[in-house]
Amino acid sequence: MTATLELEERTEPSAKTTPSAKTEPDDVRKRPVPAGVDRVVLTGFMGSGKTTVGRALAERLGWQFLDLDTEIERRDGRSVPQVFAESGEAHFRHLETSALAGLLGQRRVVLALGGGAPEELGNRLLLEQTPRTAVVYLAAPLETLIARCERDDARTGAAGRPLLAEAGQRFAVRRHLYERIAAHHVETSACDVEQVADAILESLQQSRGRTLRPAG
Repeated sequence: MTATLELEERTEPSAKTTPSAKTEPDDVRKRPVPAGVDRVVLTGFMGSGKTTVGRALAERLGWQFLDLDTEIERRDGRSVPQVFAESGEAHFRHLETSALAGLLGQRRVVLALGGGAPEELGNRLLLEQTPRTAVVYLAAPLETLIARCERDDARTGAAGRPLLAEAGQRFAVRRHLYERIAAHHVETSACDVEQVADAILESLQQSRGRTLRPAG
């Protein structure tokens, strides 16, 4: 995998890790996840690298990677933008909560949430009440997140994301929700994908022996 991210985090009393700037030895890269964790859930704003990091982390663990938005599309038969445009956000959130409940029933998975998933109370309750679930917040400054999205759109030739115009307002609302539901916060700025995966594993190892519950 040759993707690079400029990935960072908010300071919180919960477990947090800053990725090392050095490449970790192979034996560190292959560390198993603590026995008390059946699933790792990645949350964060658009551009935080949830899908890219999630795939790398799942490969490292030998687990399955799942994407919540992809599961919604599979169930509904429409793309996420189509659901929003044709049925509205309230209907999308209903589909999202139903899909999340189903995916959280699986074991040995790394799950990437949509950026807005924590806004829905039902989603937050599912994450908080599902045992043996480690929620990880991939954090970065808003400017970094927007720059990543713009670079990605330019690389793929996609039209500009409409949400970028209101990114500041949405980020302000969502950031404290990410911080609240995640027991693990990983700084992602100026780090590549493998370094972020290493930092997640390190944070999970540090939590061995205690109950994994979101802070707050």
